[in-house]
Amino acid sequence: MAKAHRVNEKHVAFHCPGCKSAHMVRISMFDRPEAKTEDLAGWYFNGNFNVPEFSPSVLVTGTEMITDEERDIVMSGGTITPRPLRCHSFVTNGRIQFLGDCTHALAGQTVDLPDWQVADVC
Repeated sequence: MAKAHRVNEKHVAFHCPGCKSAHMVRISMFDRPEAKTEDLAGWYFNGNFNVPEFSPSVLVTGTEMITDEERDIVMSGGTITPRPLRCHSFVTNGRIQFLGDCTHALAGQTVDLPDWQVADVC
């Protein structure tokens, strides 16, 4: 089954088990003879959706999703402190190697990419 999903012509996504959400990668289009200069910017993708590889490393930063309890606090007028998110990984041979600077529980581990599910919307 596919581990990655083509979002559109320039983007491919995969489900990150560390963040428990999808990560989208802009891929370079260097394999197309009609490619324009702006199409060359992006990550290398091996084109295999069952055993994907991206290069160089994928770095995703932002804030973690809020919990149901935090949502209730915000909805009742309270405030919460956002938690920073950093997910830094190499995706090779259908596996994801999380680097030590990740903020989630899988930092420093290598695991198989899960199968892409329809619910993994970007």
